[in-house]
Amino acid sequence: MEAIEELALQPCTSSLYLRPFRLSYRQNGTKKSWDFMRTHDSVSILIFNTSRQCFVVVKQFRPAVYMCEVERHRPQVFQNQDKEKFPCLEDPLPAVVGVTYELCAGIVDKPDHSLEEIACEEVLEECGYRVSVADLRRITSYRAGVGVTGSRQTLFYAEVTDQMRTSGGGGQPEEGELIEVVEIPLEESMKFAYDETFPKTMGVIFSFTWFQNNIAPKLSKK
Repeated sequence: MEAIEELALQPCTSSLYLRPFRLSYRQNGTKKSWDFMRTHDSVSILIFNTSRQCFVVVKQFRPAVYMCEVERHRPQVFQNQDKEKFPCLEDPLPAVVGVTYELCAGIVDKPDHSLEEIACEEVLEECGYRVSVADLRRITSYRAGVGVTGSRQTLFYAEVTDQMRTSGGGGQPEEGELIEVVEIPLEESMKFAYDETFPKTMGVIFSFTWFQNNIAPKLSKK
């Protein structure tokens, strides 16, 4: 996962996933404009393995996170952003600075599938567990990246057992996915959630907290 080589930065003129726009408008008499991206909505799934009392999350390299770290350490890399060619990234930072812990998730790009069906597919592809729509509990939905994309993500909860695991997961290599499945023991989950040495998404922190408030009390009674 961390063997990142031959990095090259270039302008993005077209994409299957992002479309840049600029909205001009007048608000309370003041003329304004705002740049934003249109992208897909998404689903995410908080997975709890009841056999071993642990959360199942994923770990993967995120180029956007990596380049934020590159800019923080070497701001000159983006100084040529208005030119046709960017400089090659010589002596790059270690790839680990772009690796994050996340919930199992995926984009909503199948019009003939429900959000629940897409969530089930993602759990199988990324984490190797076969779950059904009936196994899912919808937690809530929220807006992500409100300053840039405003897309909606819907969060589900699923309990799994060791017997429900049919593969090692890892995503779909043919689509360029390289995903590591990670287990976070329940007793260590909140410490992990707020430990900044483990880069993670807000979804992990929020869902772990939701679990402590809504599911953990029932487990203690059992």
